[in-house]
Amino acid sequence: MNKVILMGRLTRDPEVRYTQTNNTLVASFSLAVNRRFVRQGEERQADFINIVAWSKLGEFCSKYFKKGQQVGVVGRLQTRTWDDEQGQKHYMTEVVAEEAYFADSKREGDSGGSFDATFGTMPSTNTSSDFEISSGDDLPF
Repeated sequence: MNKVILMGRLTRDPEVRYTQTNNTLVASFSLAVNRRFVRQGEERQADFINIVAWSKLGEFCSKYFKKGQQVGVVGRLQTRTWDDEQGQKHYMTEVVAEEAYFADSKREGDSGGSFDATFGTMPSTNTSSDFEISSGDDLPF
């Protein structure tokens, strides 16, 4: 089984590009995900995880996700390799997003978030889910 569930803050706005072969949209962004445990006397550490979202999900992420916003992503881990022009081998590990959610209740103009309150419920690309988070909810992760 290959399933990844992440919650973190975007380190940059999603970057959009299109594939050369069939002009498919792909959005790339990175999440800073805090580590759960911190040793006494140490600062909290974060992992920076690359995310890719394809087609309609990529369009959703590029339109609504902004740097600093807290989001949830469900997907699968993928590794790939390629050789550059100099023959150097490169390795990449990333999460291919299958679902994406708002996880921040802050509105535009508050300190950091860019949640759009006009939706009533938080839009997601998973139409079979009623996943909602209000500012008073305790998150299990």
